[in-house]
Order: sequence, then C-alpha cells, then structure tokens
Amino acid sequence: MMRTRRFWTLFILCIVVGLIAGCGTKEPSWQSFEGALNEKSFPVPKEANSPDRMTTNVAMDYVRYSLPGLKEKESIPKPYIEAIEAWGWIEQKKAEDSASRVFQKDGLNVHVTVHDDYFIVMVPKEKKTSIKGLESK
Repeated sequence: MMRTRRFWTLFILCIVVGLIAGCGTKEPSWQSFEGALNEKSFPVPKEANSPDRMTTNVAMDYVRYSLPGLKEKESIPKPYIEAIEAWGWIEQKKAEDSASRVFQKDGLNVHVTVHDDYFIVMVPKEKKTSIKGLESK
C-alpha cells in the first residue's frame, strides 16, 4: 500500500513539474541585438533563432527568425522599434497597428513582418545589389 502511494505521489509531482515547465513562456528581453543575416546593418534580437536562410523568392532576400512570445496582432514591440531607430533606420509610413513595417537607411529598404512566435526580415534583391555596388566604387 505504501509503495503504491509513493508511486502516485511521484507520478503526480512529475506531471505538475512538466506542466509548469511547459506552460511557462520566456518573454524576449530586447536588450541585445546583432546584424541580420541578410542585412548586417539591421538589428535582430540575439535571442532570435534562424535555422536557415531562405532565398526562394526572386525579388526578396528574406530570413525567418523564431522568437517565442511575439504576437502578430500586437505588431513589432516598442523596444524593438526603438533599437531599429537607434541603429539609424527610419520607419516609412508609420502604421501602429500593422504587423508589417518598412524601414529605410541609406536608400535601402528592409521589410519586417511579425507573426505568432516568429518574424521575417526581407530585403529587396535589386535595391540591395545596386546600393552595395555603388558603395564599393
């Protein structure tokens, strides 16, 4: 009888610990940033993960970053907007409620689209190559 009680107590304890660990979502800190894979001068939170660089679109060079805690309906968080602006990017046509935003710096546009638990950084390929070509001369 005592053995069965210990088993069930341990079993319930394991379930409770698993539920607490699984349900807790870590919010991004928005404290440290690094350059995006497709545009080094555009900030991306260091906590964001990008398993691969996606280049299936002929018009855009884009990278998908996973970042738990992001919500499409809440758009880009204010601390991230502040970091983007601190890196010298200017938002084009401000849209407070939109999950998709466009930023510009030195004639280069970067599109940021927020989805649930991930975001995408897109750079038009034509503009990127023409700007880089002019800078190198």
